[in-house]
Amino acid sequence: MHQAIDIEALCAERGLRITDQRRTIARVLSESDDHPDVEKLHERASAIDPRISIATVYRTVRLFEEAGILDRHDFGDGRARYEATPEAHHDHLIDVESGKVIEFVDPELEQLQRQIAEKLGYRLVDHRMELYGVKLERDG
Repeated sequence: MHQAIDIEALCAERGLRITDQRRTIARVLSESDDHPDVEKLHERASAIDPRISIATVYRTVRLFEEAGILDRHDFGDGRARYEATPEAHHDHLIDVESGKVIEFVDPELEQLQRQIAEKLGYRLVDHRMELYGVKLERDG
């Protein structure tokens, strides 16, 4: 489901100055197939460039978020987690035991959400849905 998004190119499009450290953080984010928090981003970025401080990571994700390049999520674990703003809409299912985040798209669900908005007198312009669950035990 995850589609790599070139965050570095998005920075250039939006006229953001891209330093070497920002470039490293952008690449780490672009290559992430999970939804890392700042600590995880710092761990990955500083493995590439040990000069990158956690403060630099915080400033960079805030800058990227303000520019509409990153989406911030709070999946109920008390940590802000990030992903590149997706080109295509998707929803999330969060495993509350492991913290794993599964991205999914369901056209029937999307249609139902539009119908509900219309029934209430609205045209749906955006939404975010997060489902929380525990893995079913399978016999056999």
